[in-house]
Amino acid sequence: MGVFIGLVIAIGCMLGGFVAMGGHLIVIWQPWEFVIIGGMAAGTLVMANPMKTVVDSGKATLEAITDKVPKRKDYLALLGLLHALMRELKTKPRNEVETHFDDPANSEIFKNYPDIAKNQDLVLFICDYCRLILIGNARSHEIEALMEEEIGTHRKSALKPYNAINTVAEALPALGIVAAVLGIVKAMGALDQSPQILGGLIGAALVGTFFGVFASYGVLAPLAVKIKGVREKQGAVYTIVKQSLIAYMNGALPQVAVEHGRKGIASSDRPTIDEVEAATVPGARAEAA
Repeated sequence: MGVFIGLVIAIGCMLGGFVAMGGHLIVIWQPWEFVIIGGMAAGTLVMANPMKTVVDSGKATLEAITDKVPKRKDYLALLGLLHALMRELKTKPRNEVETHFDDPANSEIFKNYPDIAKNQDLVLFICDYCRLILIGNARSHEIEALMEEEIGTHRKSALKPYNAINTVAEALPALGIVAAVLGIVKAMGALDQSPQILGGLIGAALVGTFFGVFASYGVLAPLAVKIKGVREKQGAVYTIVKQSLIAYMNGALPQVAVEHGRKGIASSDRPTIDEVEAATVPGARAEAA
């Protein structure tokens, strides 16, 4: 919603100001200039990135438009899942606990948190490190370093759409100049025409420069920043898992370990201790229900 509101404000003020100055909107409507610039921008995106990144850029754009970031209920579900798994690790024999990590799709614990189970990458991350904890001879600082490395790799991959779209945004002003030059070339071929016709051709050529600059700084650059913010919030769940499991490995009880994870949530989205208790302690969950 914020993306649409921002676009409406930007475009509305731009066009409104132009009309208030006495401009005519029909002059700006130069579809072939838009085709030239848009086509070159799309070609730049495809040329500079693997097709997987191009597809992911489309997905990231939709996520940015819909603001698809974890909400408070998602954080509570994640903390509840981690608490349940750590309680199993602490109280159950190895052969019983292993089934949850070997086949999470059929695990009763994961089934209790369907929204988390849909995130296959996160589920794999949790299961991999719970297996290492289950082995029993892993050192917490070694696991933490391994987690940090994997989280860094995940973040780098998640931000590829941001880098791809930001690159196109940086190129758009120059692509607008290319379209403008082509328009000037066309205008030069009409020097024998009347000043009215020639002026219209030159004005149409300058629309290319205008559109390239506006699309860059008014649309794609802010969109890229939005994508980066959304993807970073999505990646924050991995840090929550890391902090919780490392605290558990260092001897914290499951209820205390999830508190370490809770502190990794931004204050605006962070659930209270009581909310976490209601989501993790069986008795409190039943009472809350």
